[in-house]
Amino acid sequence: MSGKEASDEKLIVRNRRAGFEYELGERFEAGLVLIGSEVKMLRDGKADLSDAWCTITNGEAFLHGMLIPEMPGAAFGHVAKRTRKLLLHDTEIDQIRKAVEREGMTVAATRLYFKKGRAKVELALAKGKKQADKRETVKQREAEREARAAMGRGRRGE
Repeated sequence: MSGKEASDEKLIVRNRRAGFEYELGERFEAGLVLIGSEVKMLRDGKADLSDAWCTITNGEAFLHGMLIPEMPGAAFGHVAKRTRKLLLHDTEIDQIRKAVEREGMTVAATRLYFKKGRAKVELALAKGKKQADKRETVKQREAEREARAAMGRGRRGE
């Protein structure tokens, strides 16, 4: 991948909570059907994916629970938490539908970004973690943080 291609993505928001609440599996990139005021708010970096999930209905994918706040001062804006249609290939929709039906998985939104000027959302097949798994995740994170701190102290000669 050339340097220009890597810089084509502009991250808007990341759903960090999804990684804590779920074990994330296969990922998919989907386009979003948006209206003008929603795109303007996304360009300002205003969105929330913490409660976002995807459903498949009649062979179409929809994103629920994503918050794009209304534009301040706009006379005719948009509904902040409406259901938005996702643009996916039929094969991807079938893969997601089968995983949800057979394996009882959820589809969580993990990232929202612009790619070549178009709004995209990254979806991940997700399986809910048990409370013990969440504790283990916290322990691993703390251990990594302590290791980095120890390495930093070692470099400074403390």
